[in-house]
Amino acid sequence: MREVIRRDEGTVASSIEAHDGREKRVAPRFTLLIRAAKLISQDGEFMCIIRDASESGVNVRLFHPLPDCGTMLLELPNGDRHELELVWQDGDRAGLKFIEQADIARIVESPSRFAKRPIRINLEADAVIQVGEQQNSVELLDLSQQGAKLTSDAHFAIDQRVKISANGMPQVNAKIRWRRGNSYGLVFEDTFQFGDLARIVASMQLELRD
Repeated sequence: MREVIRRDEGTVASSIEAHDGREKRVAPRFTLLIRAAKLISQDGEFMCIIRDASESGVNVRLFHPLPDCGTMLLELPNGDRHELELVWQDGDRAGLKFIEQADIARIVESPSRFAKRPIRINLEADAVIQVGEQQNSVELLDLSQQGAKLTSDAHFAIDQRVKISANGMPQVNAKIRWRRGNSYGLVFEDTFQFGDLARIVASMQLELRD
């Protein structure tokens, strides 16, 4: 995913505080194009794009409405987590403020021992693996744009081609990449667009909650 970082005058804090009704000092703003991340709440994990960040908070692009859950965690691709409070939400944008002042330099640099690790959404959902005419019930444990992790009592061979589907998720062609006991890793032959997957996992998790 291409990323361009631009530093300019302005403030994420002012955007947040305009909705929050309080005055705080002006903080430098960093415009991040494009930094994928996820928001973790008691209702599930939701994909987003960080657009602006300061020591006070972040503005994010959304692909669906966020549940009304107050505080949540922002997890970056390198695994760093920050606790935030949802201040405002307007269409496909939202403003969140950090509970504690964040290290903006680390957020921008995002140092990591992982090479471009994709955003993975952890969830527990029933799914179906189809091999030819045979269907097997499995439990889906995580999803990314490129693949998934699941558990199953059925046996699948490494490099075996399968089809996987779940409520709220269309059937996807995939290949078994690895196996550890009854856990399997799949790589999709038809990868998801970021926004499409964001809407899919949101629908799946909110349906599980209901």
